[in-house]
Amino acid sequence: MANVKPFRIKSISEAHRLRGLHKPEHPLISVINEPIGDLPVSLPKSFATDLYSIVLKSNAGSHFKMKYGQQEYDFDEGVMSFMSPGQVFGIELDRHESGIEIQQVKTKPGEWVLLIHPDFLWNTTLARKIRQYEFFNYSVNEALFLSEKEENLITGIFENIRQEYRSSIDKFTQEIIITQLESLLAYAERFYTRQFITRKITNHQLLNRLEA
Repeated sequence: MANVKPFRIKSISEAHRLRGLHKPEHPLISVINEPIGDLPVSLPKSFATDLYSIVLKSNAGSHFKMKYGQQEYDFDEGVMSFMSPGQVFGIELDRHESGIEIQQVKTKPGEWVLLIHPDFLWNTTLARKIRQYEFFNYSVNEALFLSEKEENLITGIFENIRQEYRSSIDKFTQEIIITQLESLLAYAERFYTRQFITRKITNHQLLNRLEA
């Protein structure tokens, strides 16, 4: 089992197909905020992606848990998490009280997913800067917990990004979306700093060395 390679997601189109969604409206960036198709138990247990992924899960309830690094997140809570290309994550299905594993999973509309292909960042300052944000690394093993006010601010940025690529794509589209992404990451850094002041951070140096 330890030698089984994770399923690799190479493109935004492939990520949409895996989730049972329509074709993406832009090949290099996508904002998802809709119920996804049923996820069968036969799904691979672990995944690796070539994309940057930012997930915001509201307090809408859910039926799955996600394992990221050595940390398991219960998505019954409202959290925000970040993944960079090449990182491995897994989805674990909950069980009924009877102990029987549920057969399908559905995500409710409270989930926002932002997918970014690295090519979208090409020739921008963000292409280099995004690697400096520590919350994209396993060294930060906590998801980001948001207040209602913070959550509304973040979802507003998601909506702005989606609205921009849904409009007529021109030479300004990338620049405008990059500006929105920079704001999103700056706010995330601020919120993480606030969280780290009040929450103890677990040291994961061993996991970092293994990843290296």
